[in-house]
Amino acid sequence: MNNYKKKLAHGLSWVLHPFVLPLYMIVVLLTLTVFAHYSTGVKCYLLWVVVLYAIVIPALSLGVLRSLGRISSYRVDERRERLLPLLIGAICYVLCAITIARIPSAAFLRKFMLAAACCEVMCLVVSGYWKISLHLTGMGAVVALLVVMNILGVGNMMIPLMVAILLAGALASARLYLGCHNAAQVLAGFCGGFVVTVLAVLFL
Repeated sequence: MNNYKKKLAHGLSWVLHPFVLPLYMIVVLLTLTVFAHYSTGVKCYLLWVVVLYAIVIPALSLGVLRSLGRISSYRVDERRERLLPLLIGAICYVLCAITIARIPSAAFLRKFMLAAACCEVMCLVVSGYWKISLHLTGMGAVVALLVVMNILGVGNMMIPLMVAILLAGALASARLYLGCHNAAQVLAGFCGGFVVTVLAVLFL
C-alpha cells in the first residue's frame, strides 16, 4: 500500500511538474476563453512557442547542466543547485513573452508568461537562503491566473478553478508525503506563486 502511495505521489509530481503547467494553461486559454476565436494557425503557433520556451529549452538545459555536473539530479532537489535552472527558466519565459507580443491581441498571454518569469525570479531569490516548493509555486500561479480571468471576464473559469484548487491540495500532500518539503515550504510556494502572479498580471 505504501509503495502504491509513493508511486501515486511521484506520478502526481510529474504530471503537475512546473515545466508542463504552462502547457495546460495555454490549452485552457485557447479552448475555454475569448482566445478560442483565434484561427487554428495562430493557436498552433502559440502552442509551439509555449512548448519550446517552457518545456523544450528548459529540459535541454537541465540535460546540459547534468552532463556538466552542475546538478546532481534532474529533480534538482538540492536548494543551491536550483539557482542556474531557475535563472534559465526566467529568461525563457521572458523570451516567450517577447515572442507572443508579436500578436497584439494576445496581451493577456504575454502577461501570463511575464508572471511565470516573475515566479521564477521569486523562487531564485528565495532559494539562495531557503528551499521553497517550486511545484506549489506553479500551482499557486495557476490558481491566481484562473481567479484573475474570472474577475476580468476573460472566460468562465469556475470549473477549472475548482479543479486547480483540488489538484493543488493533492500535490501539496504528495510533496509532503515524499518528504521533499515541509508544510512551511509548501505553503510559502503556493502563496508566493499566487501573490506574485496577481501582481504581475495586474501591473506588468
